[in-house]
Amino acid sequence: MALSISAVVLLAIIVFILVKKSGLKAGHAVVCVLLGFYLASSTIAPTINELTTNIAGMIGDIKF
Repeated sequence: MALSISAVVLLAIIVFILVKKSGLKAGHAVVCVLLGFYLASSTIAPTINELTTNIAGMIGDIKF
């Protein structure tokens, strides 16, 4: 669950920065959010969840 909250916060920060600095319009951001909700309820959602979990695990295993 902590991974999901962290991902949501990170993505929200990225969208905020894109709206403020890169000229992303608020309407475009809303469309992206709606796409996310529809993807979450689609049949591809478990695959996306597994992919992001695996990537987060690989990043977590990197030793500096």
